[in-house]
Amino acid sequence: MSDQLKFIVEKLNQEPFKKNYNLITFDSLESMQLLQLLSDVLGEIDPKHVVDIREEMPDQTAKRMLSLLGILKYKPPGSITDLSTFRQGLVTGSKPVIHPVLHWLLQRTSELKKRAYLARFLIKLEVPFEFLQDDTVADTNKQYEELMEAFKNLHKECEQLKASGFSTAEIRRDITAMEEEKDQLIKRVERLKKRVETVQNHQRMLEIARQLRLEKEREESLVQQKQEQKNQLFHAEQRLQRVQLQLKAMHHAVLDSKPESLVKKLEAEIKLNSFLVSEEIPRDLEAKKQSLYFLQKVVAEPAMSQSDLNELETKIDEVNTQINQLIEKRMIKYEPVDSRFSMYRQQASIISRKKEAKAEELQAAKEEMSNIERQMLQKANEARELEGTEILKGDEFKRYVNKLRSKNTFYKKKRQEIAEITAEYGILQRTEELLKQRHDVIQEQLQATEDKKGISGYSYTQEELERVSAVKSETDEMKGRTLDNMSEMVKKLNATVAEKKSSLAPVVKELRQLRQKCQELTQECDEKKVQYDSCAAGLESNRSTLEQEVRGLRQECIQEESGYHFINCTKQNLEVQLQRAKDEMKMYISPDPQERRKAIREQYTRMILEQENLGKKLREKQKAVRESHGPNMKQVKMWRDVEKLMESRALTDLMKSLNEDSGNAGKCYVMGLPPVQIIREILLVKLQV
Repeated sequence: MSDQLKFIVEKLNQEPFKKNYNLITFDSLESMQLLQLLSDVLGEIDPKHVVDIREEMPDQTAKRMLSLLGILKYKPPGSITDLSTFRQGLVTGSKPVIHPVLHWLLQRTSELKKRAYLARFLIKLEVPFEFLQDDTVADTNKQYEELMEAFKNLHKECEQLKASGFSTAEIRRDITAMEEEKDQLIKRVERLKKRVETVQNHQRMLEIARQLRLEKEREESLVQQKQEQKNQLFHAEQRLQRVQLQLKAMHHAVLDSKPESLVKKLEAEIKLNSFLVSEEIPRDLEAKKQSLYFLQKVVAEPAMSQSDLNELETKIDEVNTQINQLIEKRMIKYEPVDSRFSMYRQQASIISRKKEAKAEELQAAKEEMSNIERQMLQKANEARELEGTEILKGDEFKRYVNKLRSKNTFYKKKRQEIAEITAEYGILQRTEELLKQRHDVIQEQLQATEDKKGISGYSYTQEELERVSAVKSETDEMKGRTLDNMSEMVKKLNATVAEKKSSLAPVVKELRQLRQKCQELTQECDEKKVQYDSCAAGLESNRSTLEQEVRGLRQECIQEESGYHFINCTKQNLEVQLQRAKDEMKMYISPDPQERRKAIREQYTRMILEQENLGKKLREKQKAVRESHGPNMKQVKMWRDVEKLMESRALTDLMKSLNEDSGNAGKCYVMGLPPVQIIREILLVKLQV
């Protein structure tokens, strides 16, 4: 527990909390302060929870914190077994509840931030089924789910890009390289413009080139439109083939059927369906309900770790062994060996189990048969789309296999030829590169000669004119062919559309009836929607007025609380001052001199007297210093003059004595010494004398 508190205090003293707690101050926090601290930590994880808990009700605070802890998949520790106890402790700010939550949150703050961010976009909003009947709501819900899936994919891509290790330095290098390429292209375009400006009629040539580009773009759009129309025609043919297949199947079913066989089939189907409805489906439904109940129970419980799962598995194994032992005891007790009906009961149970197994096998076989039929139809459609014919059978299939073998040999020959052509293509490509190099060299030489002759750009302009004229002729031919193909295609499309109209006439009649029914249902739905909107608007207006009233009352309550706290603090300050004044009066009036000396008034008077005496002494000292300042300065000056005279006299005596002893060398020695050392030498001489 102490390690847990140390960890919490250490994390709270760091960024971004900076609480400056120690173990004592943190442990002495009250329940409201603990709840506010928990709310601040949750606000750091999810900014929507940055709330002052004094401004909201306790049940709202508990609900908000429980919802976020549920999103973060927090599981209460083993000591808190009851969820209601945990909720009650969270409402009251109990330390045994708040401390483990803070420890768990501060251990994995970055991970929980990511989880809270994802939960804001990935928690699905449950829409009631009756609201989904509205087309607008259904479309909006579908769009919402699509956006959620798109967000999942984008987040995965973002995480993959972060983990892939793309560095900013590489991206910057790529950007600089692209900018350099851009500058080179701009310079190249400018050079080409300068070269073109020297050519005659360059504006007309540029206009022709622009028209050529526009015609190419138009040609591409026409080709795209043609491809789209082909796709539409192909899809329409596919739908027609599916409808024809369904019609053929229905014709075959009608032709091959007889009343007796139909009655037998219907009786068998009725028996099977009655068995499924009476026995199989209720059992499956009960099993589904039971599994749904268990799943809801599991979802309502907090998140479980692997250790908890292992404990549950061991408990399940123990309970299963106990159940098996009880069943064996029951069989030994209530079913003696010599019972005559035990064999029949066993046979009946075996037959019922076989019946259930066969029913399940039959249902699975039907589903498998329907899947196989669906796949067969799909494969037949694909084969028909590829070949345009029906599926081959018998001798036709053998002939088709022989044909494939002959085509396989032909394919191998062609493949060998392609390999030879590829090798030759490599040789030709190398030859082309050499010729291009030679062409570049010759082009440079030609450009140099044109510059010498003063006709630079002549060959380039001539080549461009020839190329533009060739491209224009090819474009005109392609336009003509395209227009002819489009006219033929339009005729075919008109014919097919007319055929489709005649074949779809009965379907259109049925569709009109269905549309009429749809309009009636839509009208009824609109009426119900209007009623619902009016009721919802009334409830919404009532709710908004109530919210406004609650907001105003809450604001008044906050203001009153702040006023109450201010008055209470002022009152406490005045009480403290009044108590100090009473104590002072008691000590001042007290006959005991020791008590009277403790009074603040006596202390201050004593300090004032001491300071006045000190001031008098200092003023007297200042006066004495001022009076003796002039004579003292004169005396200092006289002493300095005496020192100078003594120094000069001692120097002369020393010079004389040194001259007598050592002559000029001693004089030079003395002249090089400082005055203090000279005086020292003089004193030594005097002492010797």
